[in-house]
Amino acid sequence: MRRNQIRFIVILGTFAIIGIFIIQIYWLQKAWNISEKEFTQTVYIALRNVAVKLSDYNQTELPDENPVSRLSSNYFVVNTNSVIDANILDYYLRTEFDKLNITTDYEYGIYDCHTDQMVYGNYITAGGEHDKQIKLTTTLPKYSEYVYYFGVNFPTKTNYLSGDMSLWFIFSGILLVSVIFYAWAIFIILRQKRLSELQKDFINNMTHEFKTPISSINISADVILSPDILQQPERLRNYGAIIKQENTRLNHQVEKVLQIARIERNGFGLKPEPLQLNDIIDLVVNNCKTGNGARISIEKRLDADISEIKADKLHLTNIIHNLLDNAIKYSTDTPYITISTQKTHHHIIFSISDKGPGIPKEYQKKVFQKFYRIPTGNVHDVKGFGLGLYYVKNICEAHRWDISLESLPGHGAVFTIQIPASSWINK
Repeated sequence: MRRNQIRFIVILGTFAIIGIFIIQIYWLQKAWNISEKEFTQTVYIALRNVAVKLSDYNQTELPDENPVSRLSSNYFVVNTNSVIDANILDYYLRTEFDKLNITTDYEYGIYDCHTDQMVYGNYITAGGEHDKQIKLTTTLPKYSEYVYYFGVNFPTKTNYLSGDMSLWFIFSGILLVSVIFYAWAIFIILRQKRLSELQKDFINNMTHEFKTPISSINISADVILSPDILQQPERLRNYGAIIKQENTRLNHQVEKVLQIARIERNGFGLKPEPLQLNDIIDLVVNNCKTGNGARISIEKRLDADISEIKADKLHLTNIIHNLLDNAIKYSTDTPYITISTQKTHHHIIFSISDKGPGIPKEYQKKVFQKFYRIPTGNVHDVKGFGLGLYYVKNICEAHRWDISLESLPGHGAVFTIQIPASSWINK
């Protein structure tokens, strides 16, 4: 699938999801408003019926206007225009609420004009039972417009309405699961696309890596098979040496790929032993200078007080070799590399810096990914499969070391490994 097609699918799907969410939220809010309005109207009817019954019981007349006032979304006051008997009020409230199927907790209080307080209160559960203890959730507010009145509060109104809208919430949950599945599917598609591109880049890199030695071996073989080559033993030895050298190079490249495959399949299998980091650095640097001749310059700034560390000798050697090899490969002119070690209170800091072109910030985290190579267009002037830094990072993590990269374009790169005190032998 092409990149533009994937981008179109992602954008279209995103807009579709946003539209569905907006519609769902709109209808959910509308359903909530309808439920709340229905509840409020039912409460109005029930409380008005209670006021009428109290008026009949006290043989008084109610005012012409509606005796029920809503002071907040949960709190209502009812004007009775006469003294209220608490027991009678309790009975009428339960009767009317049961009749109109108002099955939520409520609490009520009766205003006493002599003390200017809500002097009586009780909490009734959803089943209509009295709580043994008075546990008003708040001090019910007073209302200055009435003289004889009672107040009713519904502290669990939100939960009550939510229960009535359970079907809406189930549909919303199904929608959310569908969105999560869609996002997961898009993630898998993008990941597969990325892996496909990495695979393509890896095959291209491998083709370039193998093309040169295979061509050299082929040319050398043609020369060796020529009839008059036996008359030129020196030339025969030279071409035989070329075949041997290029064959070793091919084996090295193949072994590098197979090594990563073995590590991912079987793990690293570390064999820690006491090592002197400075000695390992000296050994790798000497081998590197021998292999590259005098064309590189390596400056060592090694702290003589470095403690012995517990590490796998083979993998530690490979780490240093890979970082040095990278610094050499990516240097445009004569490579100038600085290797330093420093001991602090809590870490041994090992760093390798170069004077190369540097690494742009957007690529710095990606260089440690498997097969990743900094894009250079169609130019293939740097050898490798993109496995070196991936290997280095994984070995550092297996040792519980931290590796970081600092770089500015045009000012080289610095790879730093921090070895914690837990890996030291002599602290």
